[in-house]
Amino acid sequence: MKLDVNALGTFYRMAREGAGIAAGRLTRMTGVDTRVGVTKLNFMRGSEIRSDFEDGREKVGVRVELSNGFDGHAMIVFDREGALNVVRTLMAESESESDEFDEFDEMTRSAVTELGQIMNNGFIDGWADVLGTVIDISTPDFIEGTTVDPFFEDLDEAPDEDDLALLFQSRIEAVDTEIGFSHYLFPDHDSMARILERQRADDHEGIEYDKLAGFDRMAKQGAQEVASAATTMTGIETTVNIRRLNFVSLEAIPEEIPPEMLVGVAFEFDGTPSGYLLFLFDEASAEEIVDAMVPTAPDEPFEDEMGKSAIKELGNIMASGFLDGWANVLDTTIDHSTPEFVRDIGSAVIDPVVIQLGENQEFAFVFDTEIQAEGREFDCDIYAIPDEDDLERALNDLDVERVDETPTTADFTDIEEDS
Repeated sequence: MKLDVNALGTFYRMAREGAGIAAGRLTRMTGVDTRVGVTKLNFMRGSEIRSDFEDGREKVGVRVELSNGFDGHAMIVFDREGALNVVRTLMAESESESDEFDEFDEMTRSAVTELGQIMNNGFIDGWADVLGTVIDISTPDFIEGTTVDPFFEDLDEAPDEDDLALLFQSRIEAVDTEIGFSHYLFPDHDSMARILERQRADDHEGIEYDKLAGFDRMAKQGAQEVASAATTMTGIETTVNIRRLNFVSLEAIPEEIPPEMLVGVAFEFDGTPSGYLLFLFDEASAEEIVDAMVPTAPDEPFEDEMGKSAIKELGNIMASGFLDGWANVLDTTIDHSTPEFVRDIGSAVIDPVVIQLGENQEFAFVFDTEIQAEGREFDCDIYAIPDEDDLERALNDLDVERVDETPTTADFTDIEEDS
């Protein structure tokens, strides 16, 4: 199966249109204003999907099977309390406050299932419009549980632990109301391949799916090097917690950034591929780093060059660990710029990157990773955003067998000797 940016862009627009139709239907049914959150095409392994789901919260889903023009399964997933809030809203006119409920019975299950079916239909009608086809939908199944198994275990399209699958995710939120949910689509591999081939531009070779999977493994290795560098530099034990590859609209990237004060470093890298790399910390995490790296840290570490230098030094080592592994596997050279210190609120830290990339492309593959420290105030989000044309060239030249055979060259010996 070959992936082409034009084709993936069509699927992205398909998902956004479906989300808009579904949000409108939710508003008409409940009278609650809604907004479409982030829509993403995720390339996720089974282990990552499991990690997403198994967050300790009970969930409720409504699942349908798709056939004819597009094969696979689609599912609306609520947190359990969110689903109960939906039912309370739907039944507000017929239920008195004394009849408030906290469990699902036959009536409330039926209400959620009906809503889920209407929502699924909204998404699928949007996809059918974009693809110019008809998609048949099965009767809905109501599912609830605290693990991923009841939702995905019996689906042929769901990936095994180490397999990479293309997963569509859209989020719709109710304004000023505790009702939010995610929509998942698991497309059948062969059905997806046929549609991608029809949508592929004549002048684009496309990217072999197994090579993208290889590059995904390469990015994971790079993230592990980052965690190793952070541990070496700060003495704080860190691990890679979440790592995934997203295909998103450039304008959607800032929507993922939390609206809080962030501190970090930004790099431009040049070679095959070229692009941008950012390491972002919430302010408390950044202060923890400065405390660990600077013996006499100032009270206001980011008003002082010493604190900024500590963050830039760590970022420089992490960038080398991340990109050196890419260069080795791709048998190429990737240089990165000197670190640029960034400190701003929310999306402002990444807006310059989006503006720069937006001059030449509409979408981007984004390697989105979180590094966490056990029992410490230390979280780091990594955004690696390659230029799409460079990435396509790099992947077409990639020898997938080199991914697991080629070691990274990150070497922290000198750092340990100096500390």
